[in-house]
Amino acid sequence: MPFQHPEEIGYGYVIERYVTRKDSGRPRYRDLKSGRVLRPGWPHAELFARHLIDDAATITDAELEALLGYEWRSRLTAAWLIGVGRRDTFRERIGDLLLASEFCFSGGAYCFALARFGTYADAEILTAYLDRYLPRTDLRYDQPAALGALLRLDAHLGTHHADRFTQPGGLWDQWVNALTHLHDHPAYTPAELRRWTDLQCDFANSWACPDVQERARRAEDCCSASARCPTCLLPTSAKRSRVGLASCPGHTLGLANPPAPLGQVAV
Repeated sequence: MPFQHPEEIGYGYVIERYVTRKDSGRPRYRDLKSGRVLRPGWPHAELFARHLIDDAATITDAELEALLGYEWRSRLTAAWLIGVGRRDTFRERIGDLLLASEFCFSGGAYCFALARFGTYADAEILTAYLDRYLPRTDLRYDQPAALGALLRLDAHLGTHHADRFTQPGGLWDQWVNALTHLHDHPAYTPAELRRWTDLQCDFANSWACPDVQERARRAEDCCSASARCPTCLLPTSAKRSRVGLASCPGHTLGLANPPAPLGQVAV
């Protein structure tokens, strides 16, 4: 698939705005890639999650397309924003990118997005990916992330797409055992891969409403009302320039009762 810098299509700002913004002293894409956002006690978890969900609610489809059309850092970040926001209109685009596997690192984020969408169509995409790439024991792509996401969807949907991959001596065992040092490695068991996908989705679920775009609409309603925000006590008519969606959880969510601070995620 062709790719181009967002600057070439008038969206040069999206890299700094969404991909390299720093809520922890490190670029966002590095925190997403490393998985440190899931570690218990990570000191930046609350700020990181609030800004991530804020961006998932407000980023436009055109901005997401600009990110998906560039390199792996941009694609990884866009896929996380799509998954957090459950922007399922991007299902086909995400599926095409996953199956193409043009870049390293971003594929796991595509699998996260499909797991968040949570439908039979997403399970079919993941199954097609594993059918294509598990027989390729020479390729170390995103097979673990895809299997973990498929296992989560099977549990949610009551289906058994992953069974034929995980049966003893099946394609999953063959792919893992092709490298001697991975034999019996605990990180490559189906249960552990499912657990990792669950951690990612639970992290998003801890903060996100079922429909993040609906959350954004409610936030606008909150900020257009004449009452005072029960969280920060400023008038709810205060604009983003004064309060900022990420500055006050009451304005962020448009709710009378903002969420408790992010709980630690067990690993």
